[in-house]
Amino acid sequence: MRIVIRNTLLWLNVLMCLVLFSTIAHAAIEIQDTYGTHRFEQAPERVVALNWDVLEQVLALEVIPVAAPNLTGYRTWVVNPLAPDSIEDIGTRSEPNLEKIANLKPDVILAASPQRDLIPLLKQIAPVIYLPNFSENEAAAETAIKHFRTLGKLFNKQSLAEQKLAQLDASLAHMRKQIAQSYSQPLSVLVIRFSTPNTVFLATENSTTHYVVEQLGLTNPISVSARAWGIKQERINRLQDLSDSYVLYVLPFPQESKLKDSPLWQAMPFVKRKQVNSVRTVWAYGGAMSLHYTAQAITDSLIELAATQ
Repeated sequence: MRIVIRNTLLWLNVLMCLVLFSTIAHAAIEIQDTYGTHRFEQAPERVVALNWDVLEQVLALEVIPVAAPNLTGYRTWVVNPLAPDSIEDIGTRSEPNLEKIANLKPDVILAASPQRDLIPLLKQIAPVIYLPNFSENEAAAETAIKHFRTLGKLFNKQSLAEQKLAQLDASLAHMRKQIAQSYSQPLSVLVIRFSTPNTVFLATENSTTHYVVEQLGLTNPISVSARAWGIKQERINRLQDLSDSYVLYVLPFPQESKLKDSPLWQAMPFVKRKQVNSVRTVWAYGGAMSLHYTAQAITDSLIELAATQ
């Protein structure tokens, strides 16, 4: 009798463990955004990403969406992570092809600020997760990191997300040391983008670029208060007093050769002192991993420049 009871209790314990495991394995995923709480019985598999920063975040989590907008532009301006050819192009970010999206039968649609007005229509196709960024009131880098964790939860990739964020912190610390070995501290560095040979975009205090510059232990010689999209357009004359600073400009810039031939550019003190260099293409409006790509590109540019001095 005791053996029977013991066996019965053993099987009851096993059964309870199996039920508990099954409950945990099939626990619903709950995601919160501006529009409330979204519940998914399992991680979505057919994903439509409607903005480049969201596309980057999803790809970094090793999730390949079925569709995204303007992939040619993404591959030119964002570059990393690589967008596989299997992703279907669904038009522009501001006006994606809703019929195409519906025909793809997505499990979830990931939207951002440029698609806000479309959300009522998108909700008729599939559940929509809204992940906006780059407003005047947001610290873009911190918001990107928060969204990365949200997407990690959505796709059951929390461990991978935290691993990549830990790698980001470690990489930033390593790059700070690399720069310190090549330059005396503190190092004044202005990272810009060109609009035309005579106009530049300066990074504001809430931009991802400013965040990266600070994380690398660099000093920004021109402080610009927070703005939407993290940029302020200025005439190139704004740079004429940067006699002790280094200036890095982010590619692509189709008029780069014209810039270098410009007498105004040649007269800049940092150009005369050969304290200027280009930075390979990185995206200032990306996700969490764009912080790493930007930091690495800035570091490589500075180290390359140090080798010539």
